[in-house]
Amino acid sequence: MTIEEQALLLSGDGWWATHGVERLGLPPIALSDGPHGLRKVRRNDSAGAEGSVPSTCFPTASALAATWNVDLLREVGAALGREAQAVDVQVLLGPGINIKRSPLGGRNFEYFSEDPVLAGRAAAAYIEGVQGEGVGTSLKHFAVNSQEDERMATSSDLDLRTLHEIYLPAFEIAVTEARPWTIMSSYNLVNGTYASENAYLLTDVLRRDWGFDGLVVSDWGGINDRVAGVAAGNDLEMPGSGDYNRKKIIAAVEEGRLSKPALARAATEVAALILRAVAGRRPDATFDVEAHHALARRAGAEAIVLLKNDDHVLPIASDKQVALIGAFATTPRYQGAGSSMVNPTQSSNAADELAAIVGDARLSYASGYDAEGETTDALVAEAVQRAEGADLAVIFAGLPDSYESEGFDRRSIDMPPGHVRLIEAVSARQPNVVVVLLNGSAVSMPWASRVKGIVEAWLGGQAGGGAIADVLTGRANPSGKLAETFPASLEQTPTFPNFPGRAGHAVYGEGVFVGYRYYDAKRIEPLFPFGFGLSYTQFAYEAIRTSTMRFDADRDGAVTVEVDVRNIGKVAGKEVVQLYAHERAPVVARPVNELRAFKKVALEPGEQKTVRFTLSRRDFAYYDAAQEAWAVRTGTFEVRAGGSSRDLPLVAAIDVSAAQTRTKPLSRRSLVGEFKRVPGGEALYVELVRALGFGALLSTDDEASMTPDEIVAIRKARMATFAFIDDMPAIKVCAFSHGALSEARLDAMLELARKGLAI
Repeated sequence: MTIEEQALLLSGDGWWATHGVERLGLPPIALSDGPHGLRKVRRNDSAGAEGSVPSTCFPTASALAATWNVDLLREVGAALGREAQAVDVQVLLGPGINIKRSPLGGRNFEYFSEDPVLAGRAAAAYIEGVQGEGVGTSLKHFAVNSQEDERMATSSDLDLRTLHEIYLPAFEIAVTEARPWTIMSSYNLVNGTYASENAYLLTDVLRRDWGFDGLVVSDWGGINDRVAGVAAGNDLEMPGSGDYNRKKIIAAVEEGRLSKPALARAATEVAALILRAVAGRRPDATFDVEAHHALARRAGAEAIVLLKNDDHVLPIASDKQVALIGAFATTPRYQGAGSSMVNPTQSSNAADELAAIVGDARLSYASGYDAEGETTDALVAEAVQRAEGADLAVIFAGLPDSYESEGFDRRSIDMPPGHVRLIEAVSARQPNVVVVLLNGSAVSMPWASRVKGIVEAWLGGQAGGGAIADVLTGRANPSGKLAETFPASLEQTPTFPNFPGRAGHAVYGEGVFVGYRYYDAKRIEPLFPFGFGLSYTQFAYEAIRTSTMRFDADRDGAVTVEVDVRNIGKVAGKEVVQLYAHERAPVVARPVNELRAFKKVALEPGEQKTVRFTLSRRDFAYYDAAQEAWAVRTGTFEVRAGGSSRDLPLVAAIDVSAAQTRTKPLSRRSLVGEFKRVPGGEALYVELVRALGFGALLSTDDEASMTPDEIVAIRKARMATFAFIDDMPAIKVCAFSHGALSEARLDAMLELARKGLAI
């Protein structure tokens, strides 16, 4: 290709297509928004104001993650792939995989979880499903895209350990296991450098460390410096910018500011994507609209989380009169707002679907509030009257579109005051109240103790009404589990009061303590913990076994963990068996428990199954930022199994061993205490202490002739002295010793230490 042709490929043609190169027979291909449904915009030169073609609106990512069912995610992905083929779309822009740092994140409905393992496994299954149909995916938004406010101008500022332990692993799992065709870079900066021109992320981590061999596309309008982006590894700019950035690329190559190999590499990635997409095209593809709607209903039901069910108020008994309260019962909110908004093939609501199951005669209805969640005395009075005339009141509440959307972050986790007022008024007059929530992320529930049942139905997609009806009537046994912690108040959350970041910076001060990791470390009782969800049956965790009690992280490939779980209830159900790792005496601050594996199993009444997990070295590791590598410390770990992050009845201990981790070379600025912690540095530590005049304190031989009080006193003195010495930079010993330790001798000591390191 000519330089001009290569540069042409690096920018889209309009909003939703790539450029082709007619001379070479290279055609354009189409990209389309996702991720929970295909948003094929009718005009390529438009952002979507003219609407999109009809497609199945599946439950949003927050709901799909709550299924904890990777097989189901794969099914949904395959359905999306078939629909993309049917309308000639070659790349679906999804899934969204960013970690939910705060429940205030405006786009949380579009992301899977606060935990990277759950998010990564869900994304990998989704990608396998879509790409199995010959359609590419675009894993997004890479990386550390946690807020919507000022998203194009804010730097996510965080340390390397937090980056690698929390915000990158989900991407790593999806990339290494499912091989997405493309990765979408995010709008934000990461530690001061735009993600779209961040060579550390796009080249060092993504391509070198993870072996990614696909294309990196910008988020729409996410390019800052196009030339810098190409050099860093951002291949395709979307939407197209005409010849604006193309001229800059050509000029940079001609002037030597951008190398020809860098341009060729990016152009090759675009050409390879086009050829791959063309090879996967199925011109005669169609999809079964009704079958996909049925799949959406099944996925919606499995996503529903039963949060409370006092006195077995659910499922609804066959002889009960039911009052349906709340406009969401007839006009539900079933998807999020923004670029993922789908034009559904059809839609359902809970009122109609319940009527189809139990009959109109058993139901009454009151709207309770308007589209924005506002209510009046008259609407409340009508709702109370309907509730008093029934055996059970089911109140539909949650968040209107204006409360959460792409483009802005939430200001609180409260529901509209009208919804809260309605719940409080009805529950004061009707003892049997169930609240069904339609929302994309966590909400506060000051009324939770006043109602008998709480059903988290999320944004359940176009078949969400039927899914809710199936769960309320017992046609489907709820099996969803929370993929994010529900706090009792905003003040409980890890990022309060510093989310979202302002003035160009979002400081990730909570570090690795995100979500349940924070609540566990601070011993805070949330409203509902991560991984929690009830069922119409009960499960017993009976035994846990490991293939070994001693695991050499450097030599042994893996350790197998087996968990026995039994359905001790009277109806069939599904349980999510969750496995967490806990280090008993960590050298560095680590979360109390970290999810390492999970599996959803179906059990008939009385049935017992053994669930097997395989753990590797990485499952016991933390990220050592000083060495920029994963490290394992010798010590005892516990593997804990159960039904939520706060319900882990089974525990097995494993003694993990590992060789001395590579240590950062000592320098003049290294602390004195660091010398005794590296091979070859122990003798040098003694020399530093003696130069300071405290060599006598290194020996405890004199304690044999001391009284108990004298021993206590000398030990206190040693403790205070060494606390001061060990935290002193080595270069300061020269001045503190009045030159007894020269700078030349210190440099010689450092060279000796470097030669003695086990690198």
